[in-house]
Amino acid sequence: MSELKLIIDDNSSVLKFQQLVEVIIDAISQNQLKEGEMLPSVNQIMNDTQLSRDTVFKAYAELKRRGVVESVPNRGYFVTRKITKVFLFLDTFKAYKEVLYHSFINQLPKDISVDLHFHHYNIDIFEKIIDESLGKYSKYIIMNFDNRKVSKIISKIPEDQLLIIDWSIRAPEKSSVIFQDFGQAVYTCLNDNFDTLKKYGEFIFYYPSFTYHPKEAVEYFEQFCTDKKVKHSIIYSDKEFQIKKNALYLLVSDRTLAGFLDQCEEKGFEPGREVGVISYNDTPMKKYVKNGITVISTDFKLMGQKAAEFVTSGGTIKYEVPTRLKIRSSV
Repeated sequence: MSELKLIIDDNSSVLKFQQLVEVIIDAISQNQLKEGEMLPSVNQIMNDTQLSRDTVFKAYAELKRRGVVESVPNRGYFVTRKITKVFLFLDTFKAYKEVLYHSFINQLPKDISVDLHFHHYNIDIFEKIIDESLGKYSKYIIMNFDNRKVSKIISKIPEDQLLIIDWSIRAPEKSSVIFQDFGQAVYTCLNDNFDTLKKYGEFIFYYPSFTYHPKEAVEYFEQFCTDKKVKHSIIYSDKEFQIKKNALYLLVSDRTLAGFLDQCEEKGFEPGREVGVISYNDTPMKKYVKNGITVISTDFKLMGQKAAEFVTSGGTIKYEVPTRLKIRSSV
């Protein structure tokens, strides 16, 4: 019991009872506290941390609610089960990432705890958070991005504990990967649905400067248009983004989709008639906006399920989640 480090940060924005909960869960996940072992008494924690009795009781009540500990009258609190801690590192939290996250969480048993972090494509934040996480988790699930430093940073994580999701770029050779294809899948989706799409005289891919979407999507779009002899262009700035009749737009950002719909309202264009749009990444709302926005999207629910399978099975997984074009009224 004396080896348990009860460090509470008075300056943290995290409530003190929650800090205590996390300290104890960390200790259980790292085998500092084992199943059946007694936790420090309320009085001992009060003396070690200067926390109030109410705060300690609140933390223990939360641990009981989670089924992590149980109380025995006149004896104390005991660890009821082993906790597995998972490190989940996403780029940003957009609507389609929420689908992935909830699918992942809902497939996990109750004895698995997940800590969610975001790197926002910032390599310094990426490195700092991973360095601080090392040795604290049994599984690391990371959404990579294209930066030359990424490979070296994630090489610090044992390959059998690492899963790269969404984008397979810079993934270690022996690590698990659950990914979508951003290149050939674009070509295939457009090609398989060309009879529906060819009513538009020009295809336009808007690839804004602020996006981190893989550039290979642009390359395969251009290759498709060249092969099909379709008039096409790539635009990169908001100034170029002035929608016109009889054009089909491929958009990789929901921000640009909103701009597209604003322009439709201003110009009196109805998506699917005067102008067409395909949005990248499906979200629950895109089924209903303007009677349905056509999307190119992988199955983020399936991606979450497969990530949970990696955590619970303990084996290596290499799986490409299919990408499909879902035709709706916007084309």
